[in-house]
Amino acid sequence: MARPLVIKVTAGADAPERCNQAFTVAAAAAASGVPVSLWLTGESAWFALPGRAADFKLAHATPLDDLLAVILSAGRVTLCTQCAARREIGPDDVLPGIRIAGAPTFVEEITMDDVQALVY
Repeated sequence: MARPLVIKVTAGADAPERCNQAFTVAAAAAASGVPVSLWLTGESAWFALPGRAADFKLAHATPLDDLLAVILSAGRVTLCTQCAARREIGPDDVLPGIRIAGAPTFVEEITMDDVQALVY
């Protein structure tokens, strides 16, 4: 079995290629059966809201809402607690399947045995 992958995406529409790379890697891993946990932090926090991923456009890239759907169906998506609070996003605002959690949960995930962590 492949080792779990934790991906933290810190960019959103402010750095579209970096943002899309994180979602693409997470979706590819999830589709391949790799256990994936995607963390939405910084400007990527907005993609936890309904419709926001569909509004993201990047030429020659798979639509972000399609990538997010793959990740949600086969992995876990977490919105950073502080990032959510700074944007006044609450648990009732996010897409079904997205949880809000903080640094202790992130640290727990990335320090488990055989986990690979990536930050974009």
